Amino acid sequence: MKGDGRCLKLFLALPILFLQNVNGGEVGHSHNHNHSHSHSHSHSLRDAEVTVRCIERERQALLAFKRGLVDDSEVDEFNHLSTWGSEAEKQDCCRWEGVCCSNQTGHVIQLDLGYSFLDEMFQPAFEYSFQGKMISPKLIELQHLQYLHLAAIDFNESQIPDFIGSLTNLRNLSLHSCNLVGQIPSSFGNLTQLQYLDLSYNYQLQSENLNWLAALSSLTDLGLASIDFNEGQIPDFIGSLTNLRNLKLSSCNFVGPIPSSFGNLTQLQHLDLANNQLQPENLNWPPALSSLTDLDLSGNNQNTVLDLASIDFNGSQIPDFISSLANLRYLSLSSCNLVGQIPSSFGNLTQLQHLDLSDNHLQAENLNWLPALSSLTYLDLSGANLSPVFDWPEAVLNKLPKLVELTLVNCSLPPPPPPPTLYKTNSSTSLAYVVLSDNHLTSSIFLWLSNYSTSLVTLDLHINNLSGFIPDFIGNMSFLVDLDLSDNQIEGANPNLFARLCNLQTLWLQRNHLSGQLSQLLPRCAQNSLEELDLSDNVLAGSLNNLTSFSSLRRLNLSANQLSGKIPESIGQMSKLWDIDFSMNSLQGVVSETHFSKLSELKYLDLSSTSLVLNFHSDWVPPFKLGYINLASCKVGPLFPKWLQTQGDSFQMVLDISNAGISDILPSWFWSNFRNASVINLSQNLIRGIFTNLTAEFPFYAELHLSSNQIEGPIPSILSQASYLDLSNNNISGSLSFLCARADMSLTYLNLSSNNFFGELPDCWSHLENHLVMLDLSNNAFSGKIPVTIGSLFQLQTLKLRSNQFVGELPSSLKNCESLKVIDLGDNKLSGPIPTWLGVSFNNLVILMLSSNHFNGSMPSQLCHLTRIQIMDFSVNNISGSIPKCLNNLTTLAEKGNPSLSSKHSYYRVMGDGLGTHTNYEDDASFIWKGKMQTYKSTLGLVKRIDLSSNRLTGEIPSEITHLVELVSLNLSRNRLTGQITPEIGNLESLDSLDLSRNQIDGRIPTSLAQIYRLSFLDLSYNNLSGKIPTSTQLQSFEFAYAGNPQLCGPPLKKMCADQNEPTDLNNEEDKDEFITLGFYISMAIGFAVGFWGVCGTLIFNRSWRYAYLKFLNGLNDWLYVKIALSKRRLKLAYA
Repeated sequence: MKGDGRCLKLFLALPILFLQNVNGGEVGHSHNHNHSHSHSHSHSLRDAEVTVRCIERERQALLAFKRGLVDDSEVDEFNHLSTWGSEAEKQDCCRWEGVCCSNQTGHVIQLDLGYSFLDEMFQPAFEYSFQGKMISPKLIELQHLQYLHLAAIDFNESQIPDFIGSLTNLRNLSLHSCNLVGQIPSSFGNLTQLQYLDLSYNYQLQSENLNWLAALSSLTDLGLASIDFNEGQIPDFIGSLTNLRNLKLSSCNFVGPIPSSFGNLTQLQHLDLANNQLQPENLNWPPALSSLTDLDLSGNNQNTVLDLASIDFNGSQIPDFISSLANLRYLSLSSCNLVGQIPSSFGNLTQLQHLDLSDNHLQAENLNWLPALSSLTYLDLSGANLSPVFDWPEAVLNKLPKLVELTLVNCSLPPPPPPPTLYKTNSSTSLAYVVLSDNHLTSSIFLWLSNYSTSLVTLDLHINNLSGFIPDFIGNMSFLVDLDLSDNQIEGANPNLFARLCNLQTLWLQRNHLSGQLSQLLPRCAQNSLEELDLSDNVLAGSLNNLTSFSSLRRLNLSANQLSGKIPESIGQMSKLWDIDFSMNSLQGVVSETHFSKLSELKYLDLSSTSLVLNFHSDWVPPFKLGYINLASCKVGPLFPKWLQTQGDSFQMVLDISNAGISDILPSWFWSNFRNASVINLSQNLIRGIFTNLTAEFPFYAELHLSSNQIEGPIPSILSQASYLDLSNNNISGSLSFLCARADMSLTYLNLSSNNFFGELPDCWSHLENHLVMLDLSNNAFSGKIPVTIGSLFQLQTLKLRSNQFVGELPSSLKNCESLKVIDLGDNKLSGPIPTWLGVSFNNLVILMLSSNHFNGSMPSQLCHLTRIQIMDFSVNNISGSIPKCLNNLTTLAEKGNPSLSSKHSYYRVMGDGLGTHTNYEDDASFIWKGKMQTYKSTLGLVKRIDLSSNRLTGEIPSEITHLVELVSLNLSRNRLTGQITPEIGNLESLDSLDLSRNQIDGRIPTSLAQIYRLSFLDLSYNNLSGKIPTSTQLQSFEFAYAGNPQLCGPPLKKMCADQNEPTDLNNEEDKDEFITLGFYISMAIGFAVGFWGVCGTLIFNRSWRYAYLKFLNGLNDWLYVKIALSKRRLKLAYA
């Protein structure tokens, strides 16, 4: 019975296929899997003498089913339906591909046209084997059908037909990955003989309840993964399906506890509850599952502990019962929010092959239990704190002989011990995948890795502390496919290092300190295999001429280096490229159509921050459809590039042509063409015109940068759909009525500064209460009062209304904006006292600028509660009273620290369809610094200043202000301050600018002022200071700083102090001291005469002395001659 034997084999293979589905989808998620087709070559069932033809009505039913399908030979390489038909040679349906008939009756008992294996991790990439509209109702004729396998056939969002529930002979039903929608028919409860049921991965399939499952008591395999059960609970009666061996309920939107009745499933071998919202209220049942070999509780993203996925363990420790499941081969507890120690009792799981504890909050004092898992092939402890485990290489690697994959990401791994500890004989000979990224490893790790140079396929050490040169033994890893050493401090490599890495597909060395020529790092041996090359953010030099021989390259990133020259035209022949990034280099020359002639796969292009000139014909049609275009700071203009009209179709596209020399009118097609864009940046050009006929909607809440152009006219309401809108530095006029056009706005960033807006602000800000983070309306002509509803912007972090004509008091509703970090209301006509709530409501306030207004009253002491303030500017107002003594409570100005260069704020930007992204923006601030108006942005975080100048403040300067040791600028000028400068003023050692001019301060200048070595600006003029100016290099360089203080004396003033002699008088006295000068010359003449004649006179008048003296001189001359001659001789011999 050959036919029956084949059918029986297929029938018995089903549990194995389900097992493969579980193992493939979960266990092997980090391996590469291919789709294998189930193509049972089922001919008519016959014995040696009898041939049984299929029954005609069943044949017609199958042909009707075929008519509802499209056999796509490009997808289906096995061409399943080619054997189906009405031709004479195809009359016997029992010979059709995927059909199996009973030998005794001729009835069709099996129909198998689907994939037999699907990897869950591979779901987004797989292609359907067939296309169809629905499952033909004619299949109801197949009443003897026992096996129905239609997995991975696209039924185009049709519903599961109810008639399937009438095929009561079914034992096996597989409809997974069929693009089915709607409810699961309750008639499935009629399939009481069903043993295998898999409806997984039909993402729009739903079920209000699973009551029908209770009737399927024969089930051994049940797969309902990724079906939406609408936050229902797992029914308790599943525990009564005691024959279950495989249960997959992952990603089903289940909530609540796991039924304790699961303890009845004593035959269960594979259990997957991952990615739900389950809660382990009672975990007494798992120890009863003695047959369990695979347990997956991963992905329970709300504090889970087992990967029955997404089970909420609420920060619990790993349950003790897991260590009692001695037969476990697969255990995944990833992303379960587990805490505490990894139990040493895990050493009892001696059968374990796959262990995944990643993405929790676990820690380990040691790994002594790990060597007991001698069968382990996969280990992932990412996220666990292993910093105390200094012998981790010995435990993890040298004692796991079968280990294939090792992942220890972000484990705080210490550098490995010395080599003698590392080289053991029991280490794995099959270790292929090593990922040790985001740790504290140094280059000593390479000493250990040299043991595995012949087996490694993937090596990932990015984000560590590697330094020096890449060791030469890396060049011996001939099987290496992926190498990632990015984000380290590596300086270079031997030019021949990559010569033998012929299988290399990915080489990532970005963000290091690599120097030298680019050509020295190119793996020439991998010209036909290399797919991704990223050498960005280094200091490499050279040209791009050596790249075009890498014919398989798909991703090429050389940005942020020192490359020069032109882009070769031959790059246009690299047809597989989809990502090119040459930005931030010194490239120059013309880029033309030839550079892109065959780049039809290109999706990502970044040539920004170079000196390239793009010169295309006006009618050029690119061969590609880009999803990311960044040509910022390239020469693109002066005309707007017409070729962009062929782009813009991509989902959430990014377009940046800022600072590109465009001086043209924005074309009418632009907005409709890029309606699906997520980012559009046209800033810093000379684009002119008005927003006309703008009707395109932005479904993805685009980020629009249009600043620094020449755009005119009012803002159309359609732009209110953007999530980020920057129209600053244009000529836009009118009102802000567009903000009131719709109530469903998601605007988070709005910058309309430096335009021609006028009139009052609309009072319709409430609908932005949970969105708007940054609002800048400065440098316009707005008037009237600040609207009350601005106080409803609860997420607002930056409010800038500077340089307008606002009047009245600050609205008290503003105190509700407790997230504010920057308030700049300077240069308006605001009045009234400074509100006390400014110092109470804003705990995070960094910048408070109220300068050039009409505020009056005194400074409230509540301002001292602004502990994070860095800039406080109340200058040019009518504030009176004394300076609060509590200013020393401004701790950010009082405590030393390492401030950030800039002032950045993060926020969440909505992007549509429930998507969003965390992003940030950088604040700037304008104020008078050393007498000049300055704008700071990239260094704003370093500016710490207090400016209370040009008010009516009285009293003394409080000594407490000298506790603000981080203060960089202090301006109290043009007030009515009295008293003396506090002697502790020298404590302000960070001061760069100090202005106390035009007050009524008296007394001496404290000598401690000379200790402020950073001081570059000082003005104490027009006070009542007296006494001597302290001496220091800085203080004597400020010539005009002391003007208007008639009682001051000493340098740099010409007026000398009373206890000093004038410099001119001292010089005169020295000139008049003629006696001393004459006596000096007389004494010198007498001494010369006596000395000369005492020696020379004796030699002239005494002959014997004269001869003796001359003889002495002759002898001395001879001695010197001999010495010099001998020295010359020795030198000649020494250098001969």
